[in-house]
Amino acid sequence: MVPSQVTTDVPRTLLRTPTRSDRIYRGLAIGTGLLTLVILALIGLNLLLQSRTAIQSQGLRFLTSNAWSPQQAEPSFGIKAVLYWTIIIAFIALAIAIPVSIACALYLTELAPRQLQKPLRSLVDLLAAIPSLIYGMWGLLYLQPHMIPFATWISTKLDFVPFLRVSRPSFSSSALIAGVVVSLMVIPICTSVIREVFSQTPQGEKEAALAMGATRWEMIRTVVLPFGRGGIIGGSMLGLGRALGETIAVALIISPIFVIRPSVVETGANSVASLIALRFGEADALQRSGLVAAGLALFGLTLVVNTIAAFVVARSRSGAGVDI
Repeated sequence: MVPSQVTTDVPRTLLRTPTRSDRIYRGLAIGTGLLTLVILALIGLNLLLQSRTAIQSQGLRFLTSNAWSPQQAEPSFGIKAVLYWTIIIAFIALAIAIPVSIACALYLTELAPRQLQKPLRSLVDLLAAIPSLIYGMWGLLYLQPHMIPFATWISTKLDFVPFLRVSRPSFSSSALIAGVVVSLMVIPICTSVIREVFSQTPQGEKEAALAMGATRWEMIRTVVLPFGRGGIIGGSMLGLGRALGETIAVALIISPIFVIRPSVVETGANSVASLIALRFGEADALQRSGLVAAGLALFGLTLVVNTIAAFVVARSRSGAGVDI
């Protein structure tokens, strides 16, 4: 008996010679990417050089001190409290914006009538084009008077929560009000990113879930949300970058302080961007160097946050939780 001949399948190597257009496109893409990195490095280097005087004058105290007293005989610059309030306002904004953005994106992609989807998308995108000055004026003149009774109520009913407890009954110009206004500015950006990712969910996967007897919400929970995990993280980090750097709206609302305290409903807050906007025009050479150093700290914080977000998004690619 002649043994049967065993054949093995070997994948064929595909050879493709790049055309001239391919080489030009690849060169432009690489060059643009490298140019972006070079510009980023030059910005950081320029900030470092401009802030060298203040950094040499204050040393490590620049990051560990709360005082900001440029007019004293021995000027003191410290951004510990300013960084603290910057992060607090940004996280208040994200705590409001992320759930609302996810809900808006789901409604626009899965629940809204087809004839309303395009007008509603345009309306959400239009909200991102409103100047921050308008948001700040609206927050100062309209939102703040309506937020004060709410802040008074929660500080009375939930005073056992440290960040809602107040030492004196003053609730205007607080971090909470600033965070709410910034959240309204962040929602359109987050919604647009998350919506685009949700809209790319494979239609076959959604139809298969519905065919297996899943309800609309079960299909969204088991297919759409896992597929869009990377988009949710990316949109949230993009919104965080906007919240950390927001200037005019925060500057109009807050009452600047240089003290760290847990309460977010009591009068007083601060941020790096608003500090620079409010003090740069009247600053002398040393104080201007300190303000640039504060900008350098915000630049570094934003860079670290976006770098971490890039790694998280890379490990949470859209569709990773869906069997395709």
